[in-house]
Amino acid sequence: MAPKTLYISDLDGTLLRWDQTLSPYTVETLNRLIGQGMCFSYATARSFVTAKAVTEGLSAHVPAIVYNGSFIIEQGSGKRLCTNAFCGADGKAILDYLIEREVYPIVYAFVDGKERYSWCPHLESRGTAIFNHTRRGDVRENPVSDLSYLYRGEIFHFTCIDEEEKLRPIYEYFREKFPCVFHIDVYSGEQWLEIQPHGATKAEAILKLKEMLGCNRIICFGDGKNDISMFEIADECYAMANAEDELKAIATAVIDSNEADGVARYLAETFVPERS
Repeated sequence: MAPKTLYISDLDGTLLRWDQTLSPYTVETLNRLIGQGMCFSYATARSFVTAKAVTEGLSAHVPAIVYNGSFIIEQGSGKRLCTNAFCGADGKAILDYLIEREVYPIVYAFVDGKERYSWCPHLESRGTAIFNHTRRGDVRENPVSDLSYLYRGEIFHFTCIDEEEKLRPIYEYFREKFPCVFHIDVYSGEQWLEIQPHGATKAEAILKLKEMLGCNRIICFGDGKNDISMFEIADECYAMANAEDELKAIATAVIDSNEADGVARYLAETFVPERS
């Protein structure tokens, strides 16, 4: 039996252009190849709400790995196929630790059955304010007046946006306890620290999706440090021309940049439909 390959791409800095859109060429190419039987998905730190908005036009048959692996979601229906969340004690302990150090996170949780992201506007950092300004009108936004409200619901993700010197010690403390992503946001230039539940990594979500789809090979594409885990479990991995040097060093090869439709052009040149 011929190998069945799962193709996985990061979004920001990889599949998306710098204006946070997919080019018409990328949309047309991916949809054509998906129609020919290519198993394709994207893995992103974004929520499903923002990921779906920036991948408008992409086939509804594409499953989405979002929040760096916390969820696998059907692109068309929005149905959750896999979920990772903190147990109540872990979520509380992380939030206690952050607040004690005067780091006030954006807390993602299911509150009364609805996905919400909550934060305290009167305590937000400059970076958090910038982030929230870009999300004005998001149906999930939930500004709160009291820190106690941040503890509500089923917490599945923390985003801390603050100064590097404040966040690095917290990253060092949590990195061995939970999956963490410590990186500079490609759009704002702000320092981010994201803390996720056990099992919530791009790599683990990709391996689950690989099994769900009956694939036996993985080929992935990325540009940043949060793509390292998926590169490590891939059979082939391709870094964008605009990728960080650390990722290029472990890549199978370097391809064209996100602005030059590197992923779509690579797939158009290499994908061969399986014979039935």
